Amino acid sequence: MAFAESWHVRSRSRECAATQRAFTDGETIVTALFPDPESSGYLRRDYSLEAWETLPVDADKPFSFWKTTYSAPSGNAADDTVEKLSPEEILHRLVEEDEDHTENTRYILAVMLERRKLLRETDSQRTPNGILRVYEHRKTGEVYLIRDPDIPLSEVEAVQNEVMVLLENNGRMPQPVIEDNSAGHATSDDSLPDEAPQTPAPE
Repeated sequence: MAFAESWHVRSRSRECAATQRAFTDGETIVTALFPDPESSGYLRRDYSLEAWETLPVDADKPFSFWKTTYSAPSGNAADDTVEKLSPEEILHRLVEEDEDHTENTRYILAVMLERRKLLRETDSQRTPNGILRVYEHRKTGEVYLIRDPDIPLSEVEAVQNEVMVLLENNGRMPQPVIEDNSAGHATSDDSLPDEAPQTPAPE
């Protein structure tokens, strides 16, 4: 795992974590992230406004929390037969894989999706490993925790180009083309003399 603070956190719940009351479409709710005592990750809990405001004073303290609008699932997600991955799906996969070499790419992709109004940054927290930014998908409510790698200005263009390559290749970097030089080696013999030098016979 590349960093302890880089995760995709599950989608919003359909019911309040405190009262188990089902949310209604368009309802304002509170999403909260809590440190997971059993791992280095975070737990997500969604609350109705009433339940959030009446939590006990000794309740667990959240790492981050914000108000959001609950959108009922459309129920037709399975009908989507488009095979090409969306930018959100690519980010989802990269965060799940959490590989060192994609850290800059994940951050740039998240910023791009925020500018497209698909994600919104709900919070940022300073941690021992740098600034951790919390992004929420505006439609699905999925949450992504992504470390700000503080990319040097001189490297931003290269990372942006890498993101564009990923988008054009369904989220995968194309394999480098390895040329087969065997034919070239065969033709290189044409430059040799017609007759190979004779090996002296043993006396």
